Amino acid sequence: MKKLLALIMTLALICGCFAGCGAANTDADAKDKITVGIVQIVKHEALDAATKGFKDVLIEEFGAENIDFIEVDAANNPDTCTTAVNDFVSKKVDLILANATPALQAAYNATTEIPILGTSVTEYGVALEIEDFNGTVGGNVSGTSDLAPLTEQAQMIIDIVPTAKTVGMLYCKAEANSAYQVKVVKDYLEGKGITVKDFGFNGSEDVASVAEAAASACDAIYIPTDNTAASCTETINGAVAPKKVPIIAGEAGICTGCGVATLSISYEQLGRTTGEMAVKILKGEADISEMAIQYDNNPVKKYNKTLCEELGITIPEGYEELK
Repeated sequence: MKKLLALIMTLALICGCFAGCGAANTDADAKDKITVGIVQIVKHEALDAATKGFKDVLIEEFGAENIDFIEVDAANNPDTCTTAVNDFVSKKVDLILANATPALQAAYNATTEIPILGTSVTEYGVALEIEDFNGTVGGNVSGTSDLAPLTEQAQMIIDIVPTAKTVGMLYCKAEANSAYQVKVVKDYLEGKGITVKDFGFNGSEDVASVAEAAASACDAIYIPTDNTAASCTETINGAVAPKKVPIIAGEAGICTGCGVATLSISYEQLGRTTGEMAVKILKGEADISEMAIQYDNNPVKKYNKTLCEELGITIPEGYEELK
């Protein structure tokens, strides 16, 4: 009996050791795995492409089995961005991707330790209220900008709608970067003797009425890279198209939904550039505090063939058809 009891105890100790070793290996594997938190302010074509490009680069570099993405769609609610990044901080993720300005602002306010990369952010100095911004945020923040040449976009309005005397600026008042773009375009057009009127909406709930007012009062409309507008292109088109007023858009996704032309960057390439920055940070090859904001320096003029035909708009040479 004593021999049997001793044998049982020995077997129990052996099993315990194997179990303990298994648990230790699992913990080690978990620590070796990279965890990246991604918060995107809202789902639409441009932002989705940036997130995809970012993830593709990290998967190509580290392998899908070695990286966990915690993704949050904030459904255009800045408070959800705050909740998401606080969760990322509590989970001690290795890096945060903040897709669009409200996501970046939330991450910036949540941590000074975890590396934060922004993307689809137009102007970092405006977004983060940095005076005399020199192109490098410093600290634990860097990223990529979706800023296209604004004066060239403004000139497109003149080239495509040469008879326009009044141009409406349609944008979400809650988006600081939208207001920044509008100011630059407005200054340019007014310098050319064109009357410019602001039509700022508060959110998706009043975008239709404001868009209709803009179409009734203007010969052409400009929409900057604006996340709320991008998620409401069908509504905007429904309000503006019956008035036969052309829209020049700040990016291709908005143009596809309601615009006639755009000078736009590739958001997927922007995401890939952000991913390449992330790889360097995660591998210890770069110091984020010294990484300057990156840009897509090859914007392309594109046009929406269907809407141009419906409105009788003749596009100048040098534009590619949106696909």
